[in-house]
Amino acid sequence: MTAPASLKIALAQLNPTVGDLQGNAERAANAHARAKELGADVVVFSELFLNGYPPEDLVLKPAFLQATKDKLEWLAEKCADGPAVLIGTIWTQGAKVYNAVALLDGGIVQATTLKVDLPNYGVFDEKRVFATGPLPGPLNVRGVRIGVPICEDIWGAEVVETLAETGAEILISPNGSPFDWPKPDNRMNVAVARVIESGLPLVYLNQVGGQDELVFDGASFVLNADRSLAVQLPAWREAIVLTEWTRANGAWHCRRSEIAKLPEGPAAAYQACVLGLKDYVTKNGFPGVVLGLSGGINSALVAAIAVDALGADRVHAVMLPSKFTSDDSLEDAAACAKALSIRYDKISIEPAVAGLTWGLKDLFAGTNADITEENLQSRVRGTILMAVSNKFGGMVVTTGNKSEMSVGYATLYGDMNGGFNPIKDLYKTEVYALSRWRNAHVPDGASGPAGIVIPDRILTKAPTAELRANQTDQDSLPPYEELDDILSCLVEKEMPVADVIARGHAVETVKKVERLLYLAEYKRRQAAPGVKISARNFGRDRRYPITNKFREDVGQAEQSTVPVSKSAASSKSA
Repeated sequence: MTAPASLKIALAQLNPTVGDLQGNAERAANAHARAKELGADVVVFSELFLNGYPPEDLVLKPAFLQATKDKLEWLAEKCADGPAVLIGTIWTQGAKVYNAVALLDGGIVQATTLKVDLPNYGVFDEKRVFATGPLPGPLNVRGVRIGVPICEDIWGAEVVETLAETGAEILISPNGSPFDWPKPDNRMNVAVARVIESGLPLVYLNQVGGQDELVFDGASFVLNADRSLAVQLPAWREAIVLTEWTRANGAWHCRRSEIAKLPEGPAAAYQACVLGLKDYVTKNGFPGVVLGLSGGINSALVAAIAVDALGADRVHAVMLPSKFTSDDSLEDAAACAKALSIRYDKISIEPAVAGLTWGLKDLFAGTNADITEENLQSRVRGTILMAVSNKFGGMVVTTGNKSEMSVGYATLYGDMNGGFNPIKDLYKTEVYALSRWRNAHVPDGASGPAGIVIPDRILTKAPTAELRANQTDQDSLPPYEELDDILSCLVEKEMPVADVIARGHAVETVKKVERLLYLAEYKRRQAAPGVKISARNFGRDRRYPITNKFREDVGQAEQSTVPVSKSAASSKSA
């Protein structure tokens, strides 16, 4: 067979749903039909596209494996006429189960390549469910030798080196690569390294969409052998793009075409929050969401995210005032709801709080009012929101940020109630940054309005839980700029306490934050899932024991530490 002088590769950057074999297969078939219209020779899908990524312990379910095999054969027959297909799928050989890419052509499964490097860190635990594949050779796709390193296979040199040595002409890497702040740059650096080492052009195809805590940004691209960027697909949305290749002097070159501009910084994080919430709500079949709108920055940002994700008609805000709620908070919550054009109801918690207080009066006789009475207010609010959810079907979204969840500034069965939290992995300072960004921009594809959606006073007033008179967050916590720096050092960077102190923070402040971070682990285990934004989120990335007596010894400096009582954790503690 004469080697072709040209090749057209369609990149299908799509949003699969885990477990929806029929839906994913139909999406693939529809994309195949579109690729055929575009004149493609081959259409490429992302890692485990047929199953949805990550499938986690579904891989251990025999019925799921059989259903995958049946659906792959159905798809091969469906796509018999037109371009060849490279699609990510679970593949079973005897007693072993692999993360694979199947080549479909002529109505059958022509060949497979199996993933070699199974990630087992951070959010990944593929070694738990998949077998390691052998070092692969290239696949013959319409007369072209295509090397198919799967996701993690390009993060080391060995697999690509083997493919190059065994005659690969083009590298196509299907990925299920979740977003975090540094990931886009890291991906590009890794891809460039593999291109330099192999001397081959590389197609990097990523999925897009939300899956529980993970959100995938897409942002697929093509690098030529000279490391030039030939194609850049957009982030945060689906796309089917045709890439055109020519062979000259024995080497393949992709013609430069679409170069999408990728959002960065707060813009990228905001898009991640929107897509994560949208897919969680939509894929799980909720009609909409309900949230407590307090007049504070957290709930205002979540309300804006929810409207951008779902549309105003699917967002229901409830103001739940107490005797401690200020006029400013009432006005700000109403103004935010009006700016977003969402349903807004106001329900006083005073009757319910009074009833609980009366019911406990004999048991609590002779004691002083303290954090217990404050937490009653939060738990009444949580109960009301759950009642609204039960009655009308909307999912409660919770609104705590990473700063608060780090140190336990939250109430179990109160403001922690909810099914999902889009800002769970954003520190408080990042919440402010995203709020300011949203007031100045409307994200691509957003359903919300332009203009100021978070009133200025919400951005400028001192944050407060309003569970007692004249309360502010800084009664219990350091200023958020200081707290967030300490937390970033302890959580994302795992810096020794002594090194955090050396950055200029007071010993007693760092030790207090460290202690609260450890103490709050039991709360975080019971918290709603939320969008992963950072390189190290709570849950999948950072897994600390709840029962944990370890504390770092910082030597003589620790002698100046001010003892911290457990109640000092916050006025929103459990």
